[in-house]
Amino acid sequence: MLISELLAPSGVLCALEGGSKKRILEIASQQISEHYPELEPELIFAGLLGRERLGSTGIGEGVAIPHCRLDECNKATALLIQLQEPIDFDAIDAQPVDLLFVLVVPSEACDQHLQTLSNLAELFSQASFRDQLRNAESVEALFAAATGPRQV
Repeated sequence: MLISELLAPSGVLCALEGGSKKRILEIASQQISEHYPELEPELIFAGLLGRERLGSTGIGEGVAIPHCRLDECNKATALLIQLQEPIDFDAIDAQPVDLLFVLVVPSEACDQHLQTLSNLAELFSQASFRDQLRNAESVEALFAAATGPRQV
């Protein structure tokens, strides 16, 4: 699956002012809901927050991949966020996070969900990919950097 199959141009936030982990998850939930009205922002937020309570989705190197599965979700969707300033995200390496890839998938897509998460973690482990995202100065540039010919 190409990253462009998960991420729409409208699903990119560049130089976002974050503040806190909770606030970022609220913003992400609202943003996803605006493009997928069948998904209530409170439902998305509860799913993301519930997953974070199981353990941080901060995978290290300034990256987090908050994710959840929802019964109400019909199609995997994503939101890419580049933060203006890194925030504490309880990441495994204790480093603050400035890149987030938020993923919401249908409940029944368990195997696909796990494979997508694995592929995203591998992609974000590449310093060159992270640098391209961090160096993007506009929504368009961030989307282009994320959606090159990369498989997830």
